[in-house]
Amino acid sequence: MDLGLVFGIIFGTFAVLLGNNLEHGLVSDVVGGPALIIVLGGTIGAVFVQFPPDVIKGMGGWLGKLFKNAHVEHGKLIDEIVDLATRARREGILGLEKLAPNVSHPFLSRALMMAIDGADSNTIRDTMEISMQQEEEEAENVGKAFEAAGGYAPTVGIIGAVLGLIQVMKNLSDIEAVGHGIATAFIATIYGVAFANMFMMPLGGRVKLRAKEAAHVQEMMLQGVLAIQEGTNPKLVRDRLNSFLKESERAKTAAPEGG
Repeated sequence: MDLGLVFGIIFGTFAVLLGNNLEHGLVSDVVGGPALIIVLGGTIGAVFVQFPPDVIKGMGGWLGKLFKNAHVEHGKLIDEIVDLATRARREGILGLEKLAPNVSHPFLSRALMMAIDGADSNTIRDTMEISMQQEEEEAENVGKAFEAAGGYAPTVGIIGAVLGLIQVMKNLSDIEAVGHGIATAFIATIYGVAFANMFMMPLGGRVKLRAKEAAHVQEMMLQGVLAIQEGTNPKLVRDRLNSFLKESERAKTAAPEGG
Protein backbone atom coordinates (compact mmCIF):
# COMPACT_ATOMS: atom_id res chain seq x y z
CA MET A 1 0.00 0.00 0.00
CA ASP A 2 1.19 3.52 -0.81
CA LEU A 3 1.34 4.93 2.71
CA GLY A 4 2.10 8.44 1.47
CA LEU A 5 -1.14 8.60 -0.49
CA VAL A 6 -3.19 7.15 2.37
CA PHE A 7 -1.54 9.51 4.87
CA GLY A 8 -2.23 12.51 2.64
CA ILE A 9 -5.92 11.71 2.34
CA ILE A 10 -6.37 11.00 6.04
CA PHE A 11 -4.30 13.97 7.19
CA GLY A 12 -5.98 16.41 4.80
CA THR A 13 -9.46 15.27 5.80
CA PHE A 14 -8.56 15.36 9.50
CA ALA A 15 -7.12 18.89 9.20
CA VAL A 16 -10.29 20.20 7.58
CA LEU A 17 -12.53 18.57 10.17
CA LEU A 18 -10.28 19.78 12.99
CA GLY A 19 -10.43 23.32 11.67
CA ASN A 20 -14.19 23.08 11.44
CA ASN A 21 -14.29 21.89 15.05
CA LEU A 22 -12.07 24.75 16.22
CA GLU A 23 -14.54 27.10 14.57
CA HIS A 24 -17.18 25.48 16.80
CA GLY A 25 -18.66 23.57 13.89
CA LEU A 26 -19.92 20.01 13.92
CA VAL A 27 -19.24 17.17 11.48
CA SER A 28 -22.97 17.08 10.87
CA ASP A 29 -22.75 20.67 9.64
CA VAL A 30 -20.80 19.57 6.55
CA VAL A 31 -22.70 16.37 5.83
CA GLY A 32 -25.40 16.52 3.21
CA GLY A 33 -26.70 13.62 1.14
CA PRO A 34 -28.34 15.70 -1.64
CA ALA A 35 -25.22 17.89 -1.94
CA LEU A 36 -23.02 14.80 -2.27
CA ILE A 37 -25.27 13.37 -4.98
CA ILE A 38 -25.25 16.63 -6.93
CA VAL A 39 -21.48 17.12 -6.78
CA LEU A 40 -20.42 13.53 -7.43
CA GLY A 41 -23.13 12.86 -10.01
CA GLY A 42 -22.60 16.12 -11.85
CA THR A 43 -18.82 15.76 -11.88
CA ILE A 44 -18.93 12.15 -13.07
CA GLY A 45 -21.42 13.07 -15.76
CA ALA A 46 -19.20 15.91 -17.01
CA VAL A 47 -16.17 13.63 -17.16
CA PHE A 48 -18.17 11.06 -19.15
CA VAL A 49 -19.14 13.79 -21.61
CA GLN A 50 -15.52 14.87 -22.14
CA PHE A 51 -13.65 11.56 -22.15
CA PRO A 52 -14.20 8.26 -24.01
CA PRO A 53 -15.04 5.04 -22.12
CA ASP A 54 -11.50 3.64 -22.26
CA VAL A 55 -10.17 6.67 -20.35
CA ILE A 56 -12.97 6.36 -17.78
CA LYS A 57 -12.11 2.71 -17.34
CA GLY A 58 -8.46 3.68 -17.02
CA MET A 59 -9.35 6.02 -14.14
CA GLY A 60 -10.76 3.09 -12.20
CA GLY A 61 -7.73 0.97 -12.95
CA TRP A 62 -5.34 3.72 -11.90
CA LEU A 63 -7.17 4.24 -8.62
CA GLY A 64 -6.28 0.67 -7.73
CA LYS A 65 -2.68 1.17 -8.85
CA LEU A 66 -2.23 4.40 -6.92
CA PHE A 67 -3.06 2.80 -3.60
CA LYS A 68 -0.50 0.07 -4.19
CA ASN A 69 3.14 0.72 -3.40
CA ALA A 70 4.75 0.99 -6.84
CA HIS A 71 8.26 1.65 -5.56
CA VAL A 72 10.87 -0.18 -7.60
CA GLU A 73 14.05 -1.17 -5.82
CA HIS A 74 16.50 0.02 -8.43
CA GLY A 75 19.43 -1.74 -6.81
CA LYS A 76 17.74 -5.14 -7.02
CA LEU A 77 16.66 -4.52 -10.60
CA ILE A 78 20.19 -3.58 -11.61
CA ASP A 79 21.56 -6.66 -9.84
CA GLU A 80 19.07 -8.81 -11.74
CA ILE A 81 20.04 -7.33 -15.11
CA VAL A 82 23.76 -7.63 -14.34
CA ASP A 83 23.26 -11.29 -13.37
CA LEU A 84 21.53 -11.83 -16.70
CA ALA A 85 24.41 -10.11 -18.49
CA THR A 86 26.91 -12.32 -16.67
CA ARG A 87 25.06 -15.47 -17.69
CA ALA A 88 24.65 -14.28 -21.28
CA ARG A 89 28.35 -13.52 -21.50
CA ARG A 90 29.17 -16.98 -20.22
CA GLU A 91 26.55 -19.07 -22.06
CA GLY A 92 25.42 -16.84 -24.88
CA ILE A 93 22.13 -14.97 -25.06
CA LEU A 94 20.24 -18.20 -25.75
CA GLY A 95 21.17 -19.23 -22.22
CA LEU A 96 18.57 -16.71 -21.00
CA GLU A 97 15.67 -18.34 -22.80
CA LYS A 98 14.41 -20.23 -19.76
CA LEU A 99 15.00 -17.28 -17.43
CA ALA A 100 13.34 -14.56 -19.50
CA PRO A 101 9.69 -15.50 -18.75
CA ASN A 102 10.35 -15.40 -15.00
CA VAL A 103 12.15 -12.08 -14.58
CA SER A 104 10.72 -9.45 -12.26
CA HIS A 105 9.02 -7.21 -14.83
CA PRO A 106 6.93 -8.03 -17.95
CA PHE A 107 8.64 -5.22 -19.88
CA LEU A 108 12.07 -6.72 -19.17
CA SER A 109 10.80 -10.17 -20.12
CA ARG A 110 9.42 -8.95 -23.44
CA ALA A 111 12.60 -7.11 -24.38
CA LEU A 112 14.75 -10.12 -23.44
CA MET A 113 12.61 -12.47 -25.53
CA MET A 114 13.01 -10.19 -28.54
CA ALA A 115 16.79 -10.26 -28.10
CA ILE A 116 16.77 -14.04 -27.67
CA ASP A 117 14.66 -14.40 -30.82
CA GLY A 118 17.33 -12.57 -32.80
CA ALA A 119 15.82 -9.09 -33.21
CA ASP A 120 18.43 -6.41 -33.84
CA SER A 121 18.96 -3.53 -31.45
CA ASN A 122 17.04 -1.00 -33.56
CA THR A 123 14.01 -3.29 -33.76
CA ILE A 124 14.06 -3.89 -30.01
CA ARG A 125 14.40 -0.19 -29.24
CA ASP A 126 11.71 0.89 -31.70
CA THR A 127 9.24 -1.75 -30.54
CA MET A 128 9.72 -1.18 -26.83
CA GLU A 129 9.71 2.61 -27.15
CA ILE A 130 6.36 2.42 -28.94
CA SER A 131 5.07 0.39 -26.00
CA MET A 132 6.49 2.93 -23.54
CA GLN A 133 4.96 5.83 -25.45
CA GLN A 134 1.58 4.14 -25.53
CA GLU A 135 1.59 3.58 -21.76
CA GLU A 136 2.64 7.18 -21.14
CA GLU A 137 -0.14 8.52 -23.37
CA GLU A 138 -2.75 6.39 -21.63
CA ALA A 139 -1.56 7.60 -18.22
CA GLU A 140 -1.49 11.19 -19.46
CA ASN A 141 -5.12 10.94 -20.55
CA VAL A 142 -6.15 9.44 -17.21
CA GLY A 143 -4.28 12.21 -15.39
CA LYS A 144 -6.08 14.81 -17.50
CA ALA A 145 -9.42 13.16 -16.68
CA PHE A 146 -8.79 13.41 -12.94
CA GLU A 147 -7.71 17.02 -13.34
CA ALA A 148 -10.79 17.77 -15.44
CA ALA A 149 -12.95 16.31 -12.67
CA GLY A 150 -11.14 18.66 -10.31
CA GLY A 151 -12.07 21.54 -12.58
CA TYR A 152 -15.74 20.59 -12.83
CA ALA A 153 -16.40 19.75 -9.17
CA PRO A 154 -16.32 23.32 -7.76
CA THR A 155 -18.66 24.57 -10.51
CA VAL A 156 -21.06 21.71 -9.89
CA GLY A 157 -20.84 22.58 -6.20
CA ILE A 158 -21.99 26.10 -7.03
CA ILE A 159 -24.92 24.63 -8.97
CA GLY A 160 -25.82 22.63 -5.87
CA ALA A 161 -25.61 25.74 -3.70
CA VAL A 162 -27.87 27.70 -6.07
CA LEU A 163 -30.40 24.87 -6.09
CA GLY A 164 -30.39 24.96 -2.29
CA LEU A 165 -30.86 28.73 -2.25
CA ILE A 166 -33.82 28.41 -4.60
CA GLN A 167 -35.52 26.25 -1.99
CA VAL A 168 -34.64 28.80 0.71
CA MET A 169 -36.26 31.58 -1.30
CA LYS A 170 -39.53 29.68 -1.25
CA ASN A 171 -39.74 30.02 2.52
CA LEU A 172 -38.58 33.54 3.40
CA SER A 173 -41.30 33.96 6.00
CA ASP A 174 -39.52 31.63 8.43
CA ILE A 175 -36.26 33.38 9.35
CA GLU A 176 -34.89 30.43 11.30
CA ALA A 177 -35.52 28.11 8.37
CA VAL A 178 -33.89 30.62 6.02
CA GLY A 179 -30.67 30.67 8.06
CA HIS A 180 -30.55 26.89 8.25
CA GLY A 181 -31.34 26.57 4.56
CA ILE A 182 -28.57 28.94 3.48
CA ALA A 183 -26.02 27.06 5.61
CA THR A 184 -27.16 23.75 4.13
CA ALA A 185 -27.04 25.11 0.58
CA PHE A 186 -23.33 25.87 0.85
CA ILE A 187 -22.47 22.25 1.74
CA ALA A 188 -22.42 21.48 -1.99
CA THR A 189 -19.85 24.22 -2.53
CA ILE A 190 -17.67 22.75 0.21
CA TYR A 191 -17.88 19.30 -1.38
CA GLY A 192 -17.03 20.64 -4.82
CA VAL A 193 -13.97 22.57 -3.68
CA ALA A 194 -12.79 19.78 -1.36
CA PHE A 195 -13.13 17.01 -3.95
CA ALA A 196 -11.30 19.11 -6.51
CA ASN A 197 -8.37 20.30 -4.44
CA MET A 198 -7.91 17.46 -1.97
CA PHE A 199 -8.56 14.48 -4.21
CA MET A 200 -9.16 14.84 -7.95
CA MET A 201 -6.39 17.23 -8.95
CA PRO A 202 -3.75 15.66 -6.66
CA LEU A 203 -4.66 12.22 -8.00
CA GLY A 204 -4.26 13.48 -11.55
CA GLY A 205 -0.82 14.82 -10.74
CA ARG A 206 0.13 11.57 -9.04
CA VAL A 207 -0.90 9.51 -12.08
CA LYS A 208 1.40 11.60 -14.28
CA LEU A 209 4.24 11.30 -11.77
CA ARG A 210 3.84 7.53 -11.56
CA ALA A 211 3.85 7.32 -15.36
CA LYS A 212 7.14 9.23 -15.55
CA GLU A 213 8.68 6.99 -12.92
CA ALA A 214 7.54 3.89 -14.81
CA ALA A 215 8.97 5.22 -18.08
CA HIS A 216 12.30 5.90 -16.34
CA VAL A 217 12.49 2.33 -15.05
CA GLN A 218 11.49 0.94 -18.45
CA GLU A 219 14.21 2.94 -20.18
CA MET A 220 16.70 1.52 -17.69
CA MET A 221 15.55 -2.03 -18.43
CA LEU A 222 15.71 -1.38 -22.17
CA GLN A 223 19.28 -0.11 -21.90
CA GLY A 224 20.15 -3.19 -19.91
CA VAL A 225 18.74 -5.55 -22.52
CA LEU A 226 20.51 -3.72 -25.35
CA ALA A 227 23.77 -3.97 -23.42
CA ILE A 228 23.22 -7.71 -22.91
CA GLN A 229 22.52 -8.15 -26.61
CA GLU A 230 25.76 -6.33 -27.43
CA GLY A 231 27.68 -8.69 -25.16
CA THR A 232 28.83 -5.82 -22.95
CA ASN A 233 30.98 -6.64 -19.94
CA PRO A 234 28.72 -6.93 -16.86
CA LYS A 235 30.79 -4.27 -15.06
CA LEU A 236 30.06 -1.84 -17.87
CA VAL A 237 26.39 -2.87 -17.83
CA ARG A 238 26.25 -1.91 -14.17
CA ASP A 239 27.96 1.40 -14.89
CA ARG A 240 25.46 2.16 -17.65
CA LEU A 241 22.47 1.35 -15.46
CA ASN A 242 23.87 3.24 -12.49
CA SER A 243 23.70 6.40 -14.58
CA PHE A 244 19.90 6.22 -14.21
CA LEU A 245 20.16 6.47 -10.42
CA LYS A 246 20.34 9.43 -8.10
CA GLU A 247 23.78 10.11 -6.68
CA SER A 248 22.70 8.87 -3.25
CA GLU A 249 21.65 5.51 -4.72
CA ARG A 250 24.74 4.79 -6.80
CA ALA A 251 27.03 3.78 -3.94
CA LYS A 252 24.60 1.04 -2.96
CA THR A 253 24.82 -0.61 -6.38
CA ALA A 254 28.52 -0.17 -7.04
CA ALA A 255 29.53 -3.71 -6.05
CA PRO A 256 32.12 -5.12 -8.48
CA GLU A 257 31.02 -7.86 -10.84
CA GLY A 258 33.06 -10.49 -12.54
CA GLY A 259 33.39 -10.11 -16.31
